[in-house]
Amino acid sequence: MLVNAKEMLAKAKKEGYAVGAFNINNLEWTKAILETAQEMNSPVILGVSEGAGKYMTGFKTVAAMVKAMDESLGITVPVALHLDHGSYEGAKACIEAGFTSIMFDGSHYDIEENVAKTRELVELAHSKGLSIEAEVGGIGGEEDGVVSNGEVADPRECAAIAALGIDMLAAGIGNIHGKYPANWAGLDFVTLEKINAATGDMPLVLHGGTGIPADMIKKAISLGVSKINVNTECQLSFAAATREYIEAGKDLRGKGYDPRKLLAPGAKAIKETVKEKIEMFGSANKA
Repeated sequence: MLVNAKEMLAKAKKEGYAVGAFNINNLEWTKAILETAQEMNSPVILGVSEGAGKYMTGFKTVAAMVKAMDESLGITVPVALHLDHGSYEGAKACIEAGFTSIMFDGSHYDIEENVAKTRELVELAHSKGLSIEAEVGGIGGEEDGVVSNGEVADPRECAAIAALGIDMLAAGIGNIHGKYPANWAGLDFVTLEKINAATGDMPLVLHGGTGIPADMIKKAISLGVSKINVNTECQLSFAAATREYIEAGKDLRGKGYDPRKLLAPGAKAIKETVKEKIEMFGSANKA
């Protein structure tokens, strides 16, 4: 059964671990993540970007697939279906489509408009039993056409947004989406500490979890990060395993071209990546 992310993140913050939010792109992705979370007895969040939602023919299709798969696979760990970096319209569409959690990314608006739109969506999401994430300070890199340079959020703005009744807060602390450049300065822990102090029990969210060294991840968790988003790393491991299969000529042997065979190594690679992250985040056996 799908749940919202509120309880699983409140528990994570209290007990000092983080729940992985893994983006899904298709059936293989969804199945690999759900099976791994179940095997590791870990709560999990399935993230859906607006681009991936469109690719899968819409949020209703995604919600129907995830709900049916959760049931068919006999998943018993808590699973939240979450809109990642949602626009105002996208957030409303996901509430209608049957998601259990949304993120409204108003970080590109000025703070007054971000506050006004977030306040409205908090009321709407909570009236339907969904959890809601908001963002302050852009996360670097590019995601679905929104480009940002990894700004560092203002702790006072974080406190203002947290006070609107959201369930989790994404705050920029120098993290970026995609691969990290060689000259990346690392996470700004001084700011993270201030944000954590300013927002109290609020679970904090770290976007761009791919490629952040394990020691930084663990330190971020100790300073209040309770949800960590992973997308690029699963894509890279899927691509590498698929490339290996084809370069070895396995698609030319027997029925190796069958998509179920062709996509199997990539799906297995996703499972390995998710397992590694769940271990790193400390959420194994926390379901």
